[in-house]
Amino acid sequence: MLFGQSIFQSVLERLKAEDEASDDAQEPTAHRVSGFSTGLAFDVMEGVSAASQRVGEAYFDNLGAEPAIAEPPAPEPEPVMPAHLGRIAPEQIAAELAISAADTLQILNEKRRTFAKANHPDSVAQSFRDNANRRMMIANLLIDEATRRLPRS
Repeated sequence: MLFGQSIFQSVLERLKAEDEASDDAQEPTAHRVSGFSTGLAFDVMEGVSAASQRVGEAYFDNLGAEPAIAEPPAPEPEPVMPAHLGRIAPEQIAAELAISAADTLQILNEKRRTFAKANHPDSVAQSFRDNANRRMMIANLLIDEATRRLPRS
């Protein structure tokens, strides 16, 4: 007990005195941040920021330029089908693969990868994917058949 008061009561009295002193010393409300010598970054008119009245243009105010009206994108030209996607007969694909009896498993796998790189359906336009699928299917069948005919070692 300090001077006839409990510690709690003395702390309350001190906080009350500090609060009264800070109310007296408080500055009038201004649009300034304490510690900075300038005001806020926007103009204030009667308590309402100018930027908040033009929400869609606030970004352009910071750029210092008027918003440009974007022109619609030009339509993309129709894709042209590569000539090799037009060859979907098994004989034509077999001629492209050039599978021979002397090919080893390694050579056949390399031919499969090379053919897939040039003809995979994911690498062509959507309108040509049916032909690319058919070419890949036929090529895989031809290479699988050649793999089965290899002598077993």
